[in-house]
Amino acid sequence: MLYRLLRRHLRPYRRELTAVLVLQLVGTIASLYLPSLNADIIDSGVATGDTGFILSTGGWMVAVALVQIACSVGAVYYGARTAMSFGRDVRAAVFHRVGEFSAREVAQFGPSSLITRCTNDVQQVQLLVVMGCTMLVAAPITCVAGIVMALREDVGLSWLLLVCVPVLVVSISLITVRMVPQFRLMQERLDEVNRVLREQLAGIRVVRAFVRESAETRRFAEANTALTGTALRVGRLQALIFPTVGLVLNFSSVAVLWFGAYRVDAGGMQVGALTAFLSYLVQILIAVMMATFISMMIPRASVCAERINEVLDAESSVLPPTDPVRELPGPAAVEFRGAEFRYPGAADPVLREISFRAEAGRTTAVIGSTGAGKTTLLSLVPRLIDATGGEVLVNGVDVRHADPDALCSRIGLVPQRPYLFTGTVADNLRYGDPDATDEQLWQALEVAQAREFVERMPGGLDAPITQGGTNVSGGQRQRLSIARALVRQPQVYLFDDAFSALDLATDARLRAALRPHTRDAVVIVVAQRVSTILDADQIVVLDAGSVVGVGTHHDLLETCPTYVEIVQSQLTSEQAA
Repeated sequence: MLYRLLRRHLRPYRRELTAVLVLQLVGTIASLYLPSLNADIIDSGVATGDTGFILSTGGWMVAVALVQIACSVGAVYYGARTAMSFGRDVRAAVFHRVGEFSAREVAQFGPSSLITRCTNDVQQVQLLVVMGCTMLVAAPITCVAGIVMALREDVGLSWLLLVCVPVLVVSISLITVRMVPQFRLMQERLDEVNRVLREQLAGIRVVRAFVRESAETRRFAEANTALTGTALRVGRLQALIFPTVGLVLNFSSVAVLWFGAYRVDAGGMQVGALTAFLSYLVQILIAVMMATFISMMIPRASVCAERINEVLDAESSVLPPTDPVRELPGPAAVEFRGAEFRYPGAADPVLREISFRAEAGRTTAVIGSTGAGKTTLLSLVPRLIDATGGEVLVNGVDVRHADPDALCSRIGLVPQRPYLFTGTVADNLRYGDPDATDEQLWQALEVAQAREFVERMPGGLDAPITQGGTNVSGGQRQRLSIARALVRQPQVYLFDDAFSALDLATDARLRAALRPHTRDAVVIVVAQRVSTILDADQIVVLDAGSVVGVGTHHDLLETCPTYVEIVQSQLTSEQAA
């Protein structure tokens, strides 16, 4: 999974990666050449008292060191640039993929998990790319070239390399293997903390209203403690890495000095060669340490890459048509022909055999008990979800064959839970039409019975709106959402219980003001209150996902027991008549 993700998103940066490789190669060779020059200074300059040789060789060492510094700076620059670009591309890919998901896929992953995957998980893989470009690339070059240079200085001590390097690799590997499952668990714990925190911030009013602060504190503490415990286990394993490396490194240095001293005393090698061999051994072990340090990051990055690929590989249940219909001609109309919707693996469908037609200039209301499938029914029209059976047609074209942009441009949706974005009132209204004038915005607000309270807000159309519209009341959010749909001037209006937070007087005024502006459009209203739909041209009654009645209010009072039951639960006999 990690390799596939890296290959897919690092391919555009092959030139930068090549530059990193070349710079690291030159810089590593330069750093490995320095101990050899130092050995020459000791053996041929200090030992013989040749000051000229010391100065000339020292000058070469300065030049080589400058080359090493320049190459290291260049490699870090290109490596960091590549890693940041990689992170940007992966975040964008995850964001765009989530944007293609239907409501079903979003619910499957969960918003908190999707946020973690797009931020923390991408950051972990990005960090691996940074460290890989700056450290991992240099490590194998240092190991191979360092061994060659060490053997060039003295073959008699080479057996120390065959002992020290495997010991270090095995020691670090034993620690790293135990860290893999803990990294996976840590990401899951992080998801849980984000989920709990998100729920508590979104539901803070409910928490306070029911005096559940202590219970929610305990719930967050449990999730936080679980994450802390996992992080501590990982931290303890990570803490073993550096003492292990230090122990092997120090024992190796002592062994080189111990056995090298015998060879110097016997005349088998010179002092300069011994110092150079020691330098090469230290560089080799440090390179192994860097490689193992990166390998310590690979397990967590692998887990994160797997979670990212799960999102990128997930296919939306709402797929774009292969040959989309870009024109939706004819008079506006929405028609359901035997439409059905069933969740995967569910025993029974949520909707079954839904058939009715909503025409322009007429208001079609959908009513039913809670859980009857009203919102699901409305979601089929803009393809928030796709029907698993039958057809849903807009202007005579099956929505699954229509171009998504062409379809949505003809629909104005007011969802059951109206949502406003951070910005101003004008910013939110222009979601319907970015080119709308202020005059059009005020007209939409007036129809939606929102002009009065917007005029009272400081700034009017430029009044600030917080995330989710939490600085306005529920009824005001609904009216602003209705105004946003009116600004678009669509062919099809979908009101999903959009009047539930309004008082009866405001509800009546708003519906009366809507009629002239929706005269040439299809209007489908999902409602819980009978008073909202009494004057609808057509009422569709749902019960357990099936249509049990279609007609006007008076027709249904005579022919549909389910509708009569709903009416009797809300209205008196006189009001119903």
